[in-house]
Amino acid sequence: MIFFRGSRGGPSRRPVPALVSGSLSALLALSLAGCAGTPAKSEGRPAASSPAASSPAASGAAASGSAASGSAADSRERLTVGGTERTYLLHRPGGERKARPLLLAFHGRGETASEMRKRDRLEKAAGERGMVVARPEAIDRIWSADTTPTPKRPDPNVDVRFADALIAELVRRGEADPKRVYAVGFSNGGSMAMRFASQRPQRVAAAASVSGQLPVGAAKALDAAAPAPVPVLVVYGEKDAVRPMAGVPNPPAPKPGEEPMTATIGTRDSAAAFARAAGTKPPVTTAHSGYDRTYWGPGKPGGAPVELLVMSGAGHTWPGSKITPPPNFGSTSTALDATAKVLDFLTGR
Repeated sequence: MIFFRGSRGGPSRRPVPALVSGSLSALLALSLAGCAGTPAKSEGRPAASSPAASSPAASGAAASGSAASGSAADSRERLTVGGTERTYLLHRPGGERKARPLLLAFHGRGETASEMRKRDRLEKAAGERGMVVARPEAIDRIWSADTTPTPKRPDPNVDVRFADALIAELVRRGEADPKRVYAVGFSNGGSMAMRFASQRPQRVAAAASVSGQLPVGAAKALDAAAPAPVPVLVVYGEKDAVRPMAGVPNPPAPKPGEEPMTATIGTRDSAAAFARAAGTKPPVTTAHSGYDRTYWGPGKPGGAPVELLVMSGAGHTWPGSKITPPPNFGSTSTALDATAKVLDFLTGR
């Protein structure tokens, strides 16, 4: 691996070993939390407009870590945002170092980025499409996915700013194309991906959520905002008992010292909210082997589609994953490979 000093007067970068995890304790934390919880060039869907390739310093961020060229490489890197050091895993495909499509992958509640990586195997599939995969890590393994402050998280926008700064840093380093930034997440991470797409439609070319619903506050903000055509894919288990299809608009009170569950609207309502914002055509539902597909076609040429896949009999899981979920999460569908489906949708294939 080759390391270099940051350009434009940036700080020197030091390598940090990649996280290796998958402990039983983390899976138990997932269960108790109530919501679990990236060589051919991919053109993908361009964002409506791209953010300026601003330096992290401009947004109160400073970076450290490693950057590499040549063969595919993984690293654990650090980015200071608003005085707080945040971490993320970064996977670069092989080949020359250049601005590539960027996939932000948000892990579920109670787990780490490394644990999610074992479930979704995005790095291999995304690398074949020439994509960089960045896996940000949440504070205390929980994303501030909604707009409502909590006692432990008085600033509900802290993770939106982290994602902003991470994109800006990778663009500044010449590793990410600001017009091809995609977001995906699982469970609480899926809610975070949808919130980021709804709040930053100018930065996200497309988003996908697996077993995650749109938070209540984010849904209200999306309905009140100006039309924002972002392509969105939602993949959900029909028998999800952790976060049922109907949503959890009024979650139970948390135990003392615990972070409350994120209040969310229903799964179909989550997809419909993005369809309204994009001005799509009316939905059409079709039955397939192992799942039902509801599709909101673009309302005009070049518009944004929205797609919902409801996996028959499946639970709070990632379809096609080889990782055995906790018992109360339900079964994993094998009707399709969610990893391939997510990447095909995001890149417009």
